[in-house]
Amino acid sequence: MLKYLALLILLSLPASVRANIYHSISSSIQLEVAAPGSLVERLGNSYSISGSGVSTTDGTTTGSLGGLGSATDGVNSYTAITASQLTTGDAYSFSVSYTAGDSIESSLTTGEVSPFGSITSTSGGVAGDLAGTIDTKGDMDLTAGGAGTSVTGQFVVGLTLD
Repeated sequence: MLKYLALLILLSLPASVRANIYHSISSSIQLEVAAPGSLVERLGNSYSISGSGVSTTDGTTTGSLGGLGSATDGVNSYTAITASQLTTGDAYSFSVSYTAGDSIESSLTTGEVSPFGSITSTSGGVAGDLAGTIDTKGDMDLTAGGAGTSVTGQFVVGLTLD
């Protein structure tokens, strides 16, 4: 009876066992040398006028407020005005403000930057001794370069059992 029980247990076990095994190995090195660049902001044209108790003229037309005219290479022409107190002894105020915008250069060559109001430039990186290697065991040899460079090494081993 014991023999039959052992045989029954053996027959009730699955005939085969199955498993999925996934194995991966990857390695990489990234070498970067920064490019030169410039960030610029162009100043625009602006004109502002305010006042009370004054008369104005542009030299030709009484009551003219002056202002911005047509643009040449991004800079508007400006009509200046003169103000005078309307009534002697009365209170008056007058204010005028003009900002000439940055001109737009039309003859720039590659790498040149227009002389705008705000410029931030960075020089390019220097590769120098920048290098990297990874051997088959995953040992890395990473060598830093000059200014504006970076080196990143990576060795990844993956094992998945389903």
